[in-house]
Amino acid sequence: LRAHAVDVNGNQVENPIDIVINVIDMNDNRPEFLHQVWNGTVPEGSKPGTYVMTVTAIDADDPNAQNGMLRYRILSQAPSSPSPNMFTINNETGDIITVAAGLDREKVQQYTLIIQATDMEGNPTYGLSNTATAVITVTDVNDNPPEFTAMTFYGEVPENRVDVIVANLTVTDKDQPHTPAWNAMYRMTGGDPTGRFTILTDPNSNDGLVTVVKPIDFEANRMFILTVAAENQVPLAKGIQHPPQSTATVSITVIDVNESPYFVPNPKLVRQEEGLLAGSMLTTFTAQDPDRYMQQTSLRYSKLSDPANWLKIDPVNGQITTTAVLDRESIYVQNNMYNATFLASDNGIPPMSGTGTLQIYLLDINDNAPQVNPKEATTCETLQPNAINITAVDPDIDPNAGPFAFELPDTPASIKRNWTIVRISGDHAQLSLRIRFLEAGIYDVPIVITDSGNPHASSTSVLKVKVCQCDINGDCTDVDRIVGAGLGTGAIIAILLCIIILLILVLMFVVWMKRRDKERQAKQLLIDPEDDVRDNILKYDEEGGGEEDQ
Repeated sequence: LRAHAVDVNGNQVENPIDIVINVIDMNDNRPEFLHQVWNGTVPEGSKPGTYVMTVTAIDADDPNAQNGMLRYRILSQAPSSPSPNMFTINNETGDIITVAAGLDREKVQQYTLIIQATDMEGNPTYGLSNTATAVITVTDVNDNPPEFTAMTFYGEVPENRVDVIVANLTVTDKDQPHTPAWNAMYRMTGGDPTGRFTILTDPNSNDGLVTVVKPIDFEANRMFILTVAAENQVPLAKGIQHPPQSTATVSITVIDVNESPYFVPNPKLVRQEEGLLAGSMLTTFTAQDPDRYMQQTSLRYSKLSDPANWLKIDPVNGQITTTAVLDRESIYVQNNMYNATFLASDNGIPPMSGTGTLQIYLLDINDNAPQVNPKEATTCETLQPNAINITAVDPDIDPNAGPFAFELPDTPASIKRNWTIVRISGDHAQLSLRIRFLEAGIYDVPIVITDSGNPHASSTSVLKVKVCQCDINGDCTDVDRIVGAGLGTGAIIAILLCIIILLILVLMFVVWMKRRDKERQAKQLLIDPEDDVRDNILKYDEEGGGEEDQ
C-alpha cells in the first residue's frame, strides 16, 4: 500500500511511504492429479529397474513451501502375484519402475496401482493427500514357441489331384493371438524332395494346411512321410529356454484312381507317299494304360476325327488301314500334313479315355498334269506385238512340277499354221499369231504342257482366244460382235430363261384380261332391262314449283 501524511488543509506534511503486506500461505489445497486414471505398458519379462510410466499431480499452494511440496507413494497393487511389490515409484518425480522380476503376460495381463500424492513433503499427519489409479498393461513378447498338438498327423489324397488340402496341422501358442509372436509358419524339413506339397497357414485358426501342388502318381508313390516344423514369425525373446520350433510328422496315403490311357508317341508322325490304295495297312497306333494295379481288360480303339474319311482303326490292336486313296492335293491336307485323331478307352470305374494324333506326312508323286491359266484370252486380228501370256498350273510340287514345256499339237494343221508359242520362263509362255492376219472370231487353241516329273505328266489344255479388230491403241473395236458370237453356255441358258419368264408373264396378263371381260359381260346379262335405272328417269322439260319440289 502507499500511505500519504497531509494536514487539515490537504497539504503534504511528509513524503509518501510504501507499506508491504506479505500473505503467508496456509495449507488449504489438496494435491490434484492431472488424470484420475493413468495408463502405461511394460513388456513381459522386463528386468527390475525398467521404466514404466510417470504420474503427475499439482498443488495450488506455494510450491516453494512445504504446503506445495508433494511426495508420491503406491498404496496398493492388484493383483499381488507373483509379488505384491512388482513396482515402485519415485516419491518426488512420480516415475514408476519395475522392482521385481516375473512379469508374465500369460499369467497376469494387467496391474492396477493406487497412487497417493501428499503435500507437506509427504507428512502423513499434517499433509493433505489425494489418489489416482495407474493401469499397467503387460505387453506380449515371443516367449512361447508354437507346439504341435500331436506327434503324427494323417491325410490322404487321390492321385493326380492338385490344390487339395490333405491334412490340417494344429498347434498351440500361449502368446497373444493374431500377433507376430503367435502367428505360426510351417515348413517341410524332409520327405518331399520333389516339392509336391506346400503348407499354408490359416490366418484365423493358425492351423497348417498341407496342400498338394504337383500331381502324384499312385504307381510311383503310394505314401509320403513328411517331416514338418512350426515356428513364429518373429524369433523367441532372449533368455527363453524353450526350443524355437516344434516338429511333427505327416503320413499321407495316395489313393489309386482310374487314369486315362495315353498314346505313345503323341503325336505320331508317319511319312507316306500319296496314292496309297484303299485297304492298305498304314501303321499301328497304340496306347498304354497307367493303371498297372487295377484289374482291367485291354484297351479299345476308335476313330475320333478323320476329316477326309481315309482311315479306320482296329478296335483291338490299333492297326490303322486306309479306306480311300491318300491324296496330297486334297483340301484336308495342309503343308503336306494330314491329321487324324484316335481314341483309346478302358473299362474302369469310371471309364476313362485318351486321345492321340496321327500325323501323316504325304510325299508327292506326279499324279497331276499341268493345266493352262487363264482359260480365255483376247488378241488382235493382225500381227501386232500383242502376245498372250499364259501360265502353267500344277497341283504337284517340286520335282513333279515346273519347269514346264509348252508346245502346239500337230493336228489340226491350222493350229501351227496360225499360231506360235514361246516359253519365257519355267512356268510362263507367250502365244502369238504366226500369220499377218486372222479373221475376227473365237478360236480354240489346244496347248500341250508337260511337267518335269519322272515320269513326265502332260495334258492338252484348250485356250479360248477371242480375235478382234483393234484400234491404234490395240483395243478391240468390235467387242459386241465377238462377245455375241462367243457367248458361253451359261450365258445362253440365262438369256433363254429370261425370255421364257417374260413370255409366261405376258401370257398370264392376257388370260387375266380375258377373264375380266367375261365377268363384266356376265354381270350385264343378270340385270333385268325393266330394272335399268336409265329407263326410269323421265324428262319433262318443266320448271319446278318452288320450295316443295326442292
